[in-house]
Amino acid sequence: METQSNDIEIVKVQVFSNYKVILMNIEGITQEESMVFPNGEANCMNWILGHLIFIRNAFLNVFGEESVWDSEKFSCYNRGAIPLERKEELVTFEELKSYLQQSQDQLEAKLISIERFKPETINDIAIFCLHELYHSGQLGYLRRILGKPGAIK
Repeated sequence: METQSNDIEIVKVQVFSNYKVILMNIEGITQEESMVFPNGEANCMNWILGHLIFIRNAFLNVFGEESVWDSEKFSCYNRGAIPLERKEELVTFEELKSYLQQSQDQLEAKLISIERFKPETINDIAIFCLHELYHSGQLGYLRRILGKPGAIK
């Protein structure tokens, strides 16, 4: 059996590792805590997690996979949305965790089964990985702002 190409292995490690970091950073966060907007304006944890899932859907679409949710219904999590102005549209943190799990399951299944990336998707895949790294770090800072101990030791 042939091993997958290095680029697929690198993306697998990033997707699996990012997921673990995200889970660690959201562990023990309540719905109420997820809705705290630091300084009364910075994005809350709920929005950041929802935004990660929103963009993961685009990541799945690049691989020809279905989104885990309807992008129009969840547009409050899209890039450029102002969560403070759309707070009533944000779903529960538990619901977001469920969508996160679904997106992870689909990404893992695809990355395990794929033989190669289409050359025209390489840039998008790299940007999606960078996007997750960026926002998973934000979740870590928000965790500390909420008074929780850092999750990454």
